[in-house]
Amino acid sequence: MTAIAAVIVNYNAGDELQAALASLAQTLEGREWEAVVVDNASADGSAAFVAAFAPRVRLVANPTNVGFGRGVNQGVAATAAPLVLVMNPDCRLTPGAVAALEGELARHPRCAVVGPRILDPDGAVQRSARGDPDMLTGLFGRSTRLTRLFPSLAEATRNIVTADDLPAGEASLAVDWVSGACMLARRAALAQVRGFDEGYFLYWEDADLCRRLRAAGWHVRYAPGATAVHTVGRSSRTARAASIRAFHQSAYRYYITHVATGPLDPRRPLARAVLAARCRLRLLAAARQPSA
Repeated sequence: MTAIAAVIVNYNAGDELQAALASLAQTLEGREWEAVVVDNASADGSAAFVAAFAPRVRLVANPTNVGFGRGVNQGVAATAAPLVLVMNPDCRLTPGAVAALEGELARHPRCAVVGPRILDPDGAVQRSARGDPDMLTGLFGRSTRLTRLFPSLAEATRNIVTADDLPAGEASLAVDWVSGACMLARRAALAQVRGFDEGYFLYWEDADLCRRLRAAGWHVRYAPGATAVHTVGRSSRTARAASIRAFHQSAYRYYITHVATGPLDPRRPLARAVLAARCRLRLLAAARQPSA
């Protein structure tokens, strides 16, 4: 029986997709596994890399870009293994990473999702495990001017989880959410909460998923002994602008879903105004940066 299925949502990832699939094949060598690449109408020909990994890896080709969460749900539906590895096409697994994540799920039966330590290509640790966001952590997001000016301020780091937070003798710790760039999940848990919320086109769907899993009685864990390398590529100015808009739209959806839940909650218009202003500032800053 196939023990693990990987799902990769691809959109113009170029040869990063080939590297991701190669790392997947290497780390799962000798195992029974399958993978599905859900291609969201890429225009760069990257979906063609899938053929070299057939029949282990199959392609689901969408005629349009349906977003990350919906793409993952499509991939999960096309597989049957009890464990699902969700990873970005610009993410590479290191040897033993999947086995380490599987070990944590085995040790913690009520853990629905476990995430590895995620590194930049230069070895810097990405902030991939976090506490639930609030207004202060929103103001001090990882890319805000306040955080760049005051990187050591407590408000800028208080919801960030690192390997230093591990209890003695433990290989993982419970967190509120982990990044969807690379996570191992139980199919049964995903099914219980109906997978990713497809109302998030891009961004925040991982935080939302983990929060709903926790509300359903599951746990989320961070296992820094497992490592993946995530390359965040440069994009064109047009794609960058669309990404910024998607981030802020998804942030608002998360806020009204989990914080200001009532339709008449007075915090909703304030949050909408703040996010709209932040979005405009980010768009102006992005317009001044050179395109790839």
